[in-house]
Amino acid sequence: MSTPDRPQPVTVSIHRVVSPDRVPAVTVWVQEGVNLANRWDGFLGSGWLRGAEGSRDWYMLYRFADAERLAAWEASGERAAWLARGAGLVEERRVERRTGIEGWFDAPSRQDENAGPPLLPPPPRWKQAVVIWLGFFPVNLMFTWLLGSAVPASGGWPLPVRVLVSTLVLTPIMSFWVLPWVTARLTGWLHRT
Repeated sequence: MSTPDRPQPVTVSIHRVVSPDRVPAVTVWVQEGVNLANRWDGFLGSGWLRGAEGSRDWYMLYRFADAERLAAWEASGERAAWLARGAGLVEERRVERRTGIEGWFDAPSRQDENAGPPLLPPPPRWKQAVVIWLGFFPVNLMFTWLLGSAVPASGGWPLPVRVLVSTLVLTPIMSFWVLPWVTARLTGWLHRT
């Protein structure tokens, strides 16, 4: 939980459209951008995925420790040169900046342009918590059972080691597959007033 004197990390979500014949070039371009951002002060990580097999929709995320360092990165000449090298490779559709987990619960929209009707507000935190639990409980249960079956000695591992292994395995699974899948199926309930 953040405090008033402590800056919050900011996650940027970008929806880009990529022509299938440009996938190899875009993959190289995206990785070049990730490598560049990795050297920037305050950069906390990034990821990207396609909407589905054969989809032209790519969703890219990157995170900075605070809005000030994000703004410095976004205003940098290095980033401008990288974006110029990608001109014509991708079509940028939507961009959104978020400071909490609520970014999982609605589609990104461009905040720096007038992109049409306003977005729905993020759902209440209790609904977000329910969605996270609905995804996390069965995945964690299955992983715990599989780990115990596949590695019977894991029951004797110290608790911090077991928690470390489960979080290392389950965090990307939750972030890239389970939460987006559960959220998509509960969108109507999440945004119902």
